[in-house]
Amino acid sequence: MEFRLEQVFPGPVEAVEAALTDPSFLERLGQLPKLGRPEPLEQREEGPVLVQRTRYRFVGDLSRAVTRVVDPARLTWVEELTLDRSSHRGSFRIVPDHYADRLRCAGTMELLPEAGGSTRRVTRGDLVVRMPLVGHRVERAILSGMDEHGQAEVQVMDQWLAEHPR
Repeated sequence: MEFRLEQVFPGPVEAVEAALTDPSFLERLGQLPKLGRPEPLEQREEGPVLVQRTRYRFVGDLSRAVTRVVDPARLTWVEELTLDRSSHRGSFRIVPDHYADRLRCAGTMELLPEAGGSTRRVTRGDLVVRMPLVGHRVERAILSGMDEHGQAEVQVMDQWLAEHPR
């Protein structure tokens, strides 16, 4: 399933980009519901390109239909992000720790300046869940959760930028 998600953050591109790649900001995102505390695994710079790997854990509620075929304790994954800070564009890939044969997700992300000094994050990608009968419903649920989480990030970013002026 192809998708497009957007959020508008209250700050300039450089400040938003710096926050999104700051381990302290990632830790702050751990306060949001449904995803546990992000675990930074790797962050390295190769010129203007930043490579970042972060592990996430789903801690929200799941329906009985889902828990019949998926162990909630095994819903962990690594997000691999490659971000070109000169163009403010990057690519990502979601790598499940378990159930790798059932989920594939990859795409692009870009940060765009908006009028008034804010930043629009546009995420495009493709998500495939291979589960007989319920795969498309699971895809929709995951995308809904991704959108909900992205919108909640806007509030965290607002607080973060107020506490960390540039």
